[in-house]
Amino acid sequence: MGKRMPEKMDYKKISKELYLPGRNPEIVNVPRMRFLMVNGQGDPNREDGEFARATTLLYGLSYTISMSGKGKQQPDGYFPYVVPPLEGLWWTPDDTPFDGKDKGELIWTLMIRQPEFVTEEVFRWATGELERKKPGTDVSGVLLRDYTEGWCVQMMHLGSYDTEDATVEVIDTFAQAQGWISAISLESPEGILRRHHEVYLNDPRKTSPEKLKTVLRHPIEMLSEEEKNHG
Repeated sequence: MGKRMPEKMDYKKISKELYLPGRNPEIVNVPRMRFLMVNGQGDPNREDGEFARATTLLYGLSYTISMSGKGKQQPDGYFPYVVPPLEGLWWTPDDTPFDGKDKGELIWTLMIRQPEFVTEEVFRWATGELERKKPGTDVSGVLLRDYTEGWCVQMMHLGSYDTEDATVEVIDTFAQAQGWISAISLESPEGILRRHHEVYLNDPRKTSPEKLKTVLRHPIEMLSEEEKNHG
């Protein structure tokens, strides 16, 4: 019998509280994680738009890194793993409450989680590999950043992205009833602004809208006793 390959580590399985919440709102403390990030603006549904290019770039780099264990450039601390799902932080130019109806005005940060062994050195190697394999690829807009999101309210949204408003209202109402207030647009310890957050568990190109599963997450903070007394 041949040597059995080690099972790939899957973040969705070991951190179910982050990727597989229930259909009822819940409070979760999201720890520090490492991401590849791309910032952009515009309609995510445009086939030739900035969003599509950013998605392709993030997956290209993520799979280059995940396959690095099979080559001569295996990073220190490498282990086999499943590439985590695409995620997005979303906001609007005037920083009003998130509204996905005017999609051309949306500002976003797309990101894919990376294992801790992905250092700046590994990141530079991966960008070089992608440029070598796909000449003309512009990797200049990709960042490797740590992000501590902290306390959040979240819930699984089932169905089209265009029906997220109802789920957003549920999680915001729940958090408020529990004594929390919105922390959207406040900075994380790394200086990243906390935003309306979506984790995409399906590929919309291959999944019918009614079957899409998306984690919707909003950053929150607890009211102080003084604020409670003056509320």
